[in-house]
Amino acid sequence: MTTARHLATIDLLRSRPFPRERGRSDVGDSGPGYYIAELATSEEFWEDSSRMELVGEQYEAEREALATLMEARWGEPHVFSLWSVFQRSMDGEEIPEPWDVLSNSVPDLHLWRVDGRWIALGVSKWDKELPFQLVAVVTETDPP
Repeated sequence: MTTARHLATIDLLRSRPFPRERGRSDVGDSGPGYYIAELATSEEFWEDSSRMELVGEQYEAEREALATLMEARWGEPHVFSLWSVFQRSMDGEEIPEPWDVLSNSVPDLHLWRVDGRWIALGVSKWDKELPFQLVAVVTETDPP
């Protein structure tokens, strides 16, 4: 996908009403009050750790390029670490979605508040055998 398509996907999600139930949308996961769009996904298996590191850097660079365009629209983003959110969920605290699921695989987000909704960009990496994903989030739920 191109950066223009990524922006179009984010704009589409910003204009949609949120679903009533959790499930899959045409671009990723969704639920009451949120969309998580999977903008780009890498290959799944990593036999070479240096290749995995290189792909991870590529996905971070893609996020930064997209964030630069979004910054021109909405101003400087907040960089929001999800580490403490993950720790709190591991300690048994109930974390609202989409923040709970994001904290399991996305270390930090670039975050904007636009027209009453939060818009976020991050790079997801669940495990060394699983792909990287460039994700965009649109939600009405405040970060915890």
